[in-house]
Amino acid sequence: MIAILDFGSQFCHLILKKLRYLKIPAKIFPFDVKAEVLQQHNVKGIIFSGGPRSIYEPNAPHPDPKIYALNLPILGICYGSNLVAAHFGGDVKRTGKAEYGIETLYVTNLNHPLMKGLQKEEQVLMSHGDNIEQLPPTAQLLGKTKKVIAAFAIDDKKAYGVQFHPEVHHTPHGALLLENFTKICNVEKTDLHEDFIEKQVTEIKNTVKEDEHVLVAVSGGVDSTVTALIIAKAVPNRLHAIFINNGLLRKNEAEEVNEMYKHLFPQSNYYYVDASEKFLSRLRDVTDPQKKRLIIGQTFNEVYGELVKELRSKGINLKYLGQGTIYPDRIESAAPSKQASKIKQHHNLVPLPKYLNLQLIEPLKDLFKFEVREIGKRLGLSEKFIKRHPFPGPGLAVRCLGQLTKERLDTLREADAILHELVLKYDLYDTVWQSFAVLLPVKTVGVQGDERTYREVIAIRIVESVDAMTATVPELPWEFLKECAQRIVDEVPGVNRVVLDITSKPPATIEWE
Repeated sequence: MIAILDFGSQFCHLILKKLRYLKIPAKIFPFDVKAEVLQQHNVKGIIFSGGPRSIYEPNAPHPDPKIYALNLPILGICYGSNLVAAHFGGDVKRTGKAEYGIETLYVTNLNHPLMKGLQKEEQVLMSHGDNIEQLPPTAQLLGKTKKVIAAFAIDDKKAYGVQFHPEVHHTPHGALLLENFTKICNVEKTDLHEDFIEKQVTEIKNTVKEDEHVLVAVSGGVDSTVTALIIAKAVPNRLHAIFINNGLLRKNEAEEVNEMYKHLFPQSNYYYVDASEKFLSRLRDVTDPQKKRLIIGQTFNEVYGELVKELRSKGINLKYLGQGTIYPDRIESAAPSKQASKIKQHHNLVPLPKYLNLQLIEPLKDLFKFEVREIGKRLGLSEKFIKRHPFPGPGLAVRCLGQLTKERLDTLREADAILHELVLKYDLYDTVWQSFAVLLPVKTVGVQGDERTYREVIAIRIVESVDAMTATVPELPWEFLKECAQRIVDEVPGVNRVVLDITSKPPATIEWE
């Protein structure tokens, strides 16, 4: 297997994801894992991830020095490449030659085992401030950008480094480079996910005792629904599914989702709760996005608590709460690594209050969206449902920037519904990752009906991605964009301007808050 040492990169788990694509067994370890532990796991190769620090900062994370003495191939990525270069005598500095975004890699040795199959020029994603100014004495250059050394090999030490991120979608041939490294390590491929559902069902059966019940929060999304179906397989008569209308859903969504769940779960164990007034009253004067997420998470917990109290009063022994948490949620909330930088607090990672007295069950916590969709297919969910665009747990609260009022949310709903209609009309829905409208907390001057107006602005956000960790903006038909702007301005009261967000992730996130 391949050991991935986590130095805090937001992309660390994408290395694991790429290796899963390649059917390569791998496991993520903390950066300070002992060399003896890796030996116990029969590790055949090691990858150092990137990270947000500089290797010369005080208390910067460094691996156990004995790892270098294991005589195993090591591949350093970004921060990891700086560690490898510095350890073997290279010179790493912050020179001002930072690169953030897509760059061109000029491969200087196409015959090296690490670079086989690549082209002379490759698109790569860079995200670094430090640079390797001088390679170690026995190292050879494998690739560079216009600014920096971008790839090297120290063959006599079985050590390699790349300054770019081969694990992300926007390095198109990054998987090939990682596969080349696994060949250097002599790691054999194997089927990794064939019995995922069975393993999760068995684990839940072993966790939940015969007299215990599970509450599962379902939202209408694929993550929470797949979670509920897996738990239902394990404890079919002891699953209680709750769908909460928080007043932050899209147009007609509460009614549509409620109808779907009525057919998916037994009526006796399905609960629809309209808590929209409670959520909106608590969010009315809140504009800070982190506070919004925390309040939403806390209010969800409170509504869960009311149902828990009711069910327990009827003698139902509720012990667990099932959640559809997946990898990207935990990564952006910096849950997987003490070295990671927190991007945003996800509402479903707000700690459960003690008064609920519930333990979490999160069968999907180690999966990415594409894997959840594959599991959904195996569970018999329809293709239409599985391909549904992701929708954030906090809902429109993080797309309605500034003050949250019912009037502003209704404005956003109408604009978003028009956008959704046109995305379907122009056959874009299945070709993009996500499409949605954002209501901005600014007003602009306009002319409508020969009169001056001063109204709000809608931003359109459409991105391509495979895992939500990185995203780019596709080229969109001009007729589609014109019709979006015209219809939203014509049909949505209070809006007189439409703009298009063309920023990739990174540097932006997909959601605006």
